Amino acid sequence: MDARALSLLACPRCGGRLDEALCCRECDADYRQADGIAELRLPGAARTELVRNFYEAAPFPGYPPRDSIDWLRARAERSPFARLLDAAIPYDARIVEMGCGTGQMSLYLARGERMVIAADLCRASLALGRAAARRLGIGQVEFVETDLHHPGLREGAFDIVYCSGVLHHTPDPGAAFGHVARLVRPGGLIVIGLYNRYARLPHRLRRGVAMLSGGRWVPGDPVLASRRLQPGRYRAWLRDQYHHPEEHSHTLAQLRRWFADNGVAYVRTFPSALLGQMEDMKLTDAEEDEWWLEDLLAQIGWIGRIGWEGGLFAAVGRAG
Repeated sequence: MDARALSLLACPRCGGRLDEALCCRECDADYRQADGIAELRLPGAARTELVRNFYEAAPFPGYPPRDSIDWLRARAERSPFARLLDAAIPYDARIVEMGCGTGQMSLYLARGERMVIAADLCRASLALGRAAARRLGIGQVEFVETDLHHPGLREGAFDIVYCSGVLHHTPDPGAAFGHVARLVRPGGLIVIGLYNRYARLPHRLRRGVAMLSGGRWVPGDPVLASRRLQPGRYRAWLRDQYHHPEEHSHTLAQLRRWFADNGVAYVRTFPSALLGQMEDMKLTDAEEDEWWLEDLLAQIGWIGRIGWEGGLFAAVGRAG
């Protein structure tokens, strides 16, 4: 393993440093690396294991039959948020993506002299990401099997902590956020993606129709429609969005409390929580206002903006 990547890992039991053989220097616990994936995961609680088994059966998201580095970048850059995230990250940053799934965002961000740790609790997902990295010739990414409740990662070691679409699939999202927040260095950025309680409403209506039809009809889902000719990716999206065993949705007020409780300064959301705010702001440009009514109205407005794709919003904070 690359020495720079090794310096970012830690024993999930005690937090101690690991040597080249992935042995803890503090408690002597032994870990291993198999097929290029460091195995630093402790057994989880029953509900965590249920989620892990869910993704082992159908890793998400998948890769198309004929991918390429150009496809990867073009796909990511269709999202204004992905472009803003990439622009906000220094060329030599230490990045961790907690809950990377099959690693597409990690591979996209791995450019320049950046070092990316792609971490997930699902080995099948990591194996797909690792294979894609080798296939596409992306070298500065290391894949780690670990759980965000006991991460095999060094606290305070990362310039950027990115965790999107993960916390809302944990039994206690607020506690999980606390573990993730400890990974970022003072002054570093933490970027969290969550289902918004208001913007998720269109999806909940679609899911209700799907349940009533026994899964035979899912109206108005543009992602499913775009994947009809890719059966594997179609099934993965269908399972993730309509059959997940653990799912929560969250408000901006709730997320602001998580930030404050963990010493993280709120910067902004994407989409913006300021009414009438243009999205040409940088991801590190602070939203100055904090008025509960504006937050509420902005989130209701998100129904029309991000509701069609599931209601996932991002929040940016800076560690104190």
